[in-house]
Amino acid sequence: MRKICLLALVWVLIAAIQPARALEAPLPMGQAFVPAIARQDDGRLAITWTIADGYYLYRDFLEAKDEGNQPIALRTDPGTVKDDPGFGTTEVYYRNASAWIADAPQTVRLTYQGCQDGGLCYPPTTRTIDTAAMTISKPAGGFAFAPAKDARPVEATDAGFSIAADGGETAVDRLMTGGGLALLLAGFLGFGLLLAFTPCVFPMYPIVAAMLTREGKGLTAGRGFVLASAYVLALASAFGLLGIAAAWSGQNLQIVLQSPVAIGVVAALFVLLALSSFGLFEVKLPAAIGNRLSGGRQKGGSVGAAALLGLSSAFLIGPCVTAPLAGALLYIARTGDIAVGALALFALGLGKGIPLIIMATIGGKALPRAGAWMERVRHVLGFAFLGTAIWLATPLVPERFLLLPWAVLALAFGIYAGTFDGLRPTRSYGVLARLTAVVSLIWGGLLLVGFGLGASDPLTPLGPLRGAASVGQTATIQKSDFTKVGSAGALSSLLDTAATNRQPTLVYVTADWCVTCRTIERSVLTAPDVVAGLNGVRLASLDVSTLDAENGALMRSLAVVGPPTMIFFDRSKEEAPGTRLVGEITSASLAEAARIAKGGSQ
Repeated sequence: MRKICLLALVWVLIAAIQPARALEAPLPMGQAFVPAIARQDDGRLAITWTIADGYYLYRDFLEAKDEGNQPIALRTDPGTVKDDPGFGTTEVYYRNASAWIADAPQTVRLTYQGCQDGGLCYPPTTRTIDTAAMTISKPAGGFAFAPAKDARPVEATDAGFSIAADGGETAVDRLMTGGGLALLLAGFLGFGLLLAFTPCVFPMYPIVAAMLTREGKGLTAGRGFVLASAYVLALASAFGLLGIAAAWSGQNLQIVLQSPVAIGVVAALFVLLALSSFGLFEVKLPAAIGNRLSGGRQKGGSVGAAALLGLSSAFLIGPCVTAPLAGALLYIARTGDIAVGALALFALGLGKGIPLIIMATIGGKALPRAGAWMERVRHVLGFAFLGTAIWLATPLVPERFLLLPWAVLALAFGIYAGTFDGLRPTRSYGVLARLTAVVSLIWGGLLLVGFGLGASDPLTPLGPLRGAASVGQTATIQKSDFTKVGSAGALSSLLDTAATNRQPTLVYVTADWCVTCRTIERSVLTAPDVVAGLNGVRLASLDVSTLDAENGALMRSLAVVGPPTMIFFDRSKEEAPGTRLVGEITSASLAEAARIAKGGSQ
């Protein structure tokens, strides 16, 4: 009965107990790939690289240009064919590589790129060769993480900017330093408990509620506790497994889980659950699997089924980037400590589930038993499932039409709530039903009006009216005000310009599929204190809606897990300590970060 739940937990425990072979901490670029030059007897300039064990250099990205940025013919030997996860089938060099230039000018700009095998990839690196003096400049674009012993990233000064120590230091680092593994797990349990009341976790509540209503007369406080505990334990185990998978694959699973296909599939699943709650059809597991999981129970759910639901639910809240989650993933990426990372994520997931367990235990007594009211509860949960589907599908809907599905849902629920009268067991339920119906209908009407006005925020449907009344009075910050940067070179150039003008710079990592980013752009960037705080700050954005080699390398250079993330650089092109913002961002925190960055630039 409990096999599914126990199996998931065992996976995490194995990672913690077994001394898994962790990836070595990545070397700095200059140590992983060491170039040298020599003049051969035939006059050709020979460039050779000594490549550290466990690293490789791309043949296709070797190029040379002169001082005027014109290409120079570069001859290279064939490499080893590799099926690379980032670039597909390509040729790479292990241990050493060579290239030759027949008629080299005095100045040669040599560009190359490499990766750690199974680990991070470095940004394209350019070095300047003075063929007269036979010297090579310092490496450029060579940000890498420092060894695990100091748990701090090497500053990316050669890339044209520098990441602050506290920008790379994670929550895992601080907790491990302060109290070891015990404090780490307690801290992440607390982080998860706080995150349990954020929009990312809200879809879990109707899921658990629907699971409880299926118990019918058999639902008790004890039964609710057992089912919810199985659900939460499996959810937390899935988080731990995601951490292990991230460490082994080196991929940003948060971005993978937020692909349009993944979002569409999960949103469609919630629509099916809603239709099932309305009684259009019954969602059941295949008979063989259902009987196996239920252990012979003919009605209600089972611990195994609850655990299976918990495992799948991790895909709904896993994509949400938060500071603790980003810290755990960065720690895994830098140190390769899979066990600690997996346990931290397990504790984070467990903390998120504590309110669910409390709700289920109380609900075992509070939820109505069999009868017409039980059907009403299922219908209400159906509307909750539809709301979750709309929320999930927000990245796929053009902003102009965001309010329309919410308006239809609010009006439909208002009409439905108005039919509660005939089934009310007491007068108080009838009053509550009428009040709910009136509020829902009014709100649906306001959303329709907001849709006609062009609003995009369901919480402020009449916002365009307020904006029209204040035209010419208060400036606002729009997404179009941010200069897009997609590579380390582009960011370095922008920071150079800002430094010349003695301006700090804000780099905003965003994506079209990032729901939280849309909220920030609608509600946070338009706040008066933010507008005032960002006055005089150079605005730049890194859009990772589609992840490619260059913006992926820049994300790694900036030690960014995913959007939304905001990083402030001062006029010296160094990250202002204490200003990095990850996940849910408030106007107060953004305004304060801007104040610190501007103070550090004076």
